[in-house]
Amino acid sequence: MEITMENDPSLMKDTNGNNQEVMGGKKIGGEMGQKRRALSVINQNLDNRGGVKRQGDHHHPCVACKRALSQKLAAEIANKKQCFQEEVKETDGSDEGFGVWEDEDENQPVPMFLETYDTLVDQRDHDMEEVEMEDIFEESVIDIDACDGGNQLAVVEYVEDLYANYRKMENFSLVSPDYMTQQCDLNEKMRAILIDWLIEVHHKFDLQPETLFLTVNLIDRFLAKQSIIRKHLQLVGLVAMLLACKYEEVSVPIIDDLIFISDKAYSRSQILQMEKLMLNTLEFKMSLPTPYVFMKRFLKAAQSELKLDQISFFLIELCLVEYDMLRFPPSLLAAASVYTAQCSLYGLKQWSKTCEWHTNYSADQLLECSRMIVGYHQKAAIGRLTGVYRKYNTSKFGFAAKCEPAKFLVEETNMI
Repeated sequence: MEITMENDPSLMKDTNGNNQEVMGGKKIGGEMGQKRRALSVINQNLDNRGGVKRQGDHHHPCVACKRALSQKLAAEIANKKQCFQEEVKETDGSDEGFGVWEDEDENQPVPMFLETYDTLVDQRDHDMEEVEMEDIFEESVIDIDACDGGNQLAVVEYVEDLYANYRKMENFSLVSPDYMTQQCDLNEKMRAILIDWLIEVHHKFDLQPETLFLTVNLIDRFLAKQSIIRKHLQLVGLVAMLLACKYEEVSVPIIDDLIFISDKAYSRSQILQMEKLMLNTLEFKMSLPTPYVFMKRFLKAAQSELKLDQISFFLIELCLVEYDMLRFPPSLLAAASVYTAQCSLYGLKQWSKTCEWHTNYSADQLLECSRMIVGYHQKAAIGRLTGVYRKYNTSKFGFAAKCEPAKFLVEETNMI
C-alpha cells in the first residue's frame, strides 16, 4: 500500500515539496539546519582566531597545517622504512621473514623489529615446551627420607653417613670366594647343607632376620681362617647362631636348646669351647654390615610394598645357601635381589633412578648376579636343599616362593 501524508502523519512536505519526518511535533531537518549554522559560527570564530581566511577556501588553516604535517611525517616514516629494508637486505640478502598485517595493505611489509620479536617469542615458547616435556619424562631421584623427618629412630640427619660407612666396612666382612680350598675335610656342599638347616632352625625359633644374616657371615669368616673337621661343622653353625642371637636378639636361646636341636650331638662344654675359639679367631669383630642392612635401605629406595619385600628376602636367602655368591659384596647382593624381585613381580626390567642413586649400582652392573639368582629361583623346589622354598611357601610369607622367576633375564643371555 502506498504511504501518503494522509495515512502517515509523521511525514510532512516542506516548502520545496520534499518529505520531512516529524518527531514530537518538530522537524528533524530544521534541527539539522540549526546545528549546521551553529557549527559554521564556530568555524568562523576559529577562522578569526587562526588568521585571515582565504577566499574560496572552506577549510580552516589549522586543518591544512595538520594535513601537511601528517604528510610530512608519513614521508619521513616511509624514507626510514625504505632505508631500514635496504639495511636488512644488505644483512640478510633477502626479504624473507616479513609478515603482513591483516588490516594493512598487502604490499606493505611489517617492520623488522616486530617480526623479529614474534620470532623470538615463538622460539622461546618452543624451547620452553621442549624443556617442559623433558622435565615430564625425565625421572628424578626421590627423597626417600622425607617422610621420616619426625622419626628420631630413622636418624635422617646422618643416615647417608651411616651407609657410606657401611660401604667402607663391607670390604672387611668379605671372605675369599675360594676359601674352601683351604679346608681339608669340608666342601661347598657341606656348607650349603649346614646353612639350609640353620635357616629352618632360625625360622622355628622365630628369630630376627638380622640374626640369620649375621650367623652366615660369622660361619664364613671363621671357616676362612680356621680349619675344621667335618663332624664339628654343625657345632660351628650352632655357636655362630648363638653369638648372633647375643648380638641381635632380646631373648637369647639357651645352650640346652642348642643341644636339643642338635640331637645331643654336642655337650655344653664343647659349645662353650667353640664359642671361645670363634670369638678369638674373629677378634671379637661382630659389628660388620651384612646384606640385611643394605636390603632395608634398598627396599625403601624401591618404594617397596609387602609382596616385594617377601620376594626379595626369599631370593637373598637362596643366595645365602650358595657358596658361589660369596664373590659378590653384600651391597651388590642386596641390590641384585631387589632388582630380580622387581623383575619377577612385574614381569619386566625395572630399576629407577632412585634405586640406582641409593645403591650405587646400575641395572647393567646387577645383571650377572641377577641372572644367577634367577637360576637358583628356578631350582628352589628341586633337590634336597629346599628349606628356603618351604619357609617362603607359607601364608606367613605370602607364598612368595610361588612367584614366577624372571626367566627373560636368563633368556637374553642365551640369545646373545
